[in-house]
Amino acid sequence: MKPTSLTPPLRITGPHANLLARIGAGITDSVFLLILLASGAVLSQSSDAVSQPVANTNSAEDHISFKLTPAWYRSDDGGRAGDINLRANVDNQTAWVGYYRDKTGFAQTRAGYENKLEGGWLRTVLSAQVAGGGFIGGSITSEVGGDTFGIIGFGRTNLRDYYNLNFDPNDAITLGIGSRAVDDTEITFFHLWDDRLHTQQRVTHAIVRRKFSHDQRLTLDVSRKSGLTTDENFVRGYAATLTYDFSSYFLRVARDQYVNFSPTSQFRISLGARF
Repeated sequence: MKPTSLTPPLRITGPHANLLARIGAGITDSVFLLILLASGAVLSQSSDAVSQPVANTNSAEDHISFKLTPAWYRSDDGGRAGDINLRANVDNQTAWVGYYRDKTGFAQTRAGYENKLEGGWLRTVLSAQVAGGGFIGGSITSEVGGDTFGIIGFGRTNLRDYYNLNFDPNDAITLGIGSRAVDDTEITFFHLWDDRLHTQQRVTHAIVRRKFSHDQRLTLDVSRKSGLTTDENFVRGYAATLTYDFSSYFLRVARDQYVNFSPTSQFRISLGARF
């Protein structure tokens, strides 16, 4: 069964569908993903995550901490879906599994691995993901600097159908800036754009994270998007996501126009726990 418009696959249909036939590009992307996986296995060093839990109670480096996130999606076209995701962290490494299903019966299982590396003024996250239907994706994102830093990222997939739960283009370049100069506050501003599928898709994010106590934090993510939708119409839209962390729990709500550059808008709610 083909995906519905609730969270459409990353691949662009219509005139851009012939991109899937570019075998040479697929080989290049596979090599890129293998490099990411190899680098993640070899270059394991201690690092601080860009988005750490509010309270980190791990007392040993080999302690495994978990984060469980069920989520529900409701689209303006009547689409409904649910997703559940489990992440496991050991020091600077993370692995996750997830399962997505919509009301039409379409389902997709996914799994991924992430490694966070830190070398003074350079902090890098290597990530790779696989999903049902043969999807493979990978990315590398770096912060360069101290309390005030630059952001640069690059992502690639093999263009197989995928329910993109990142809600941003995956085959893209990212550039931005950020700061942690204010106590208990992190501000990031970044812009990403499709550099592969000629969709003109661009997304700009402004994110503020503010910690109010040792176990409470608010995160606001506001974004603006523009580009071609899956039915080849050029659109401009906005999205906002608010997350409240309290102790080991969190609540996240979002409203997203033209979700994943589809013709519909979407409301999302997630509840989660760390343990």
